[in-house]
Amino acid sequence: MKILVPVKRVVDYNVKVRVKADQTGIDLANVKMSLNPFCEIAVEEAVRLKEAGIATEVVVISIGQTSAQEQLRTALALGADRAILLETELNLDSLQVAKLLAKVVATEQPQLVIIGKQAIDSDNNQTGQMLAALTGMGQGTFASKVVVADGKVAVTREIDGGLQTVSLNLPAVVSTDLRLNEPRYASLPNIMKAKKKPLEVVAADSFGVSLQSQVKTLKVAAPAVRQAGVMVDSVDALVAKLKQEAKVI
Repeated sequence: MKILVPVKRVVDYNVKVRVKADQTGIDLANVKMSLNPFCEIAVEEAVRLKEAGIATEVVVISIGQTSAQEQLRTALALGADRAILLETELNLDSLQVAKLLAKVVATEQPQLVIIGKQAIDSDNNQTGQMLAALTGMGQGTFASKVVVADGKVAVTREIDGGLQTVSLNLPAVVSTDLRLNEPRYASLPNIMKAKKKPLEVVAADSFGVSLQSQVKTLKVAAPAVRQAGVMVDSVDALVAKLKQEAKVI
């Protein structure tokens, strides 16, 4: 069984982002970039399925600039077998990404696509669902447990009311939630081996998909500075502030 894992290059989650002065986006100059955490979870789950003898090949794919090869090499060091980069300088929206991935799915014919439920930069939570719709595959979103057996995948989903388990025929699309697993650290020997694993670079505009974004960013702004809290001397003073200043009671 072949597993395809889309991954994304994002600002490292430990970095405090800065908004550009003209409010057109985030300042990425000299900022540490990493593999999206939800994508790491997806790679880990695919590698575990391979280690269990269920999968035979794990292919990771990313869409973006040449610099995204760094994150693909990270995924290879975590245990993926080969990587594909759809290279473009454009900033694509979720639907364009899903359409490109659908083209790759048609070529690679994976039995399972495992994708992070969202990227921590855009937080859209759209690509997995759009990919399932475009390819006609069943989908299991927000997965906290994945079991593959007898040509089916059982996905335990985290929903508002608790947990829900759905059974999907393969091929299928599964999006990962935080509690699915804990990704491993790449060892030095595996980092060195990853340098020799195949990484194919393909022009994103060679798939016949329109890369003209339909989404326009009007403005990017930092959150408003939160006012400092105050100490009150009594319950009466607290109630007075809640009534007169906060106006919540």
